[in-house]
Amino acid sequence: MARITPPALALVLAVAALSLAALPLAAQTAEAPAGGEAAATQAAATEAAPLAGLSMGTEVATGNAVGDTYTAATFEAWEQRCVRTQAGFDPCQLYMLLKDADGNSVGEFSMFSLPESAQSPAAAGATFVAPLETLLTAGMTLQIDSGPARAYPFTFCAQIGCIARLGFTAEEVEQMKRGAEATIVIVPFVAPDARVELAMSLKGFTAGLAAVDAANSAADAAAAEAAAAEAAGE
Repeated sequence: MARITPPALALVLAVAALSLAALPLAAQTAEAPAGGEAAATQAAATEAAPLAGLSMGTEVATGNAVGDTYTAATFEAWEQRCVRTQAGFDPCQLYMLLKDADGNSVGEFSMFSLPESAQSPAAAGATFVAPLETLLTAGMTLQIDSGPARAYPFTFCAQIGCIARLGFTAEEVEQMKRGAEATIVIVPFVAPDARVELAMSLKGFTAGLAAVDAANSAADAAAAEAAAAEAAGE
């Protein structure tokens, strides 16, 4: 393809402009319907697609439907978040929204107790959600007060963010109950030499975890009772 130099391009544009000006006025305006014809065309298009571009809206969750998440209680810095079930005995987790030093919402931390198991030393489990822009290979660390920090890997990423699944021994849970603050550290993908520290207050943690445990025990008992009744009916 031949390369058009700027002077040649200017000449081409000038010729095109003169050619357009030379066309009869009727030829230049033949495609534009006039007056009532234009209004009729617009009315026909509207009638053909009456819902084009219109949003029908979506129902906003109220927290009262089965499967909805709601806050059952607050304990200082923590929330008891539960999922509504048909039976009315709702499983819960202890939840906190984590913010950086500038007050920006960065992560979410949810914790729950686990039943005793000979296969696992974990007495409690937690889920930490970090932004998608997190450097996954750096993992995350959690430190309780001035104790030693522990490193945890990220498990997977979803639309809501990148998830790390944590396990805590009974001793670590007790440290959190007695502690004042835990610190979570993550690394941004765009700044691998930087650290983002998220302070996690432990005020209300003991009472909050006890409430979550009580709610989950009631939910487990209700589920077992329902299963036994179903089995008896068979």
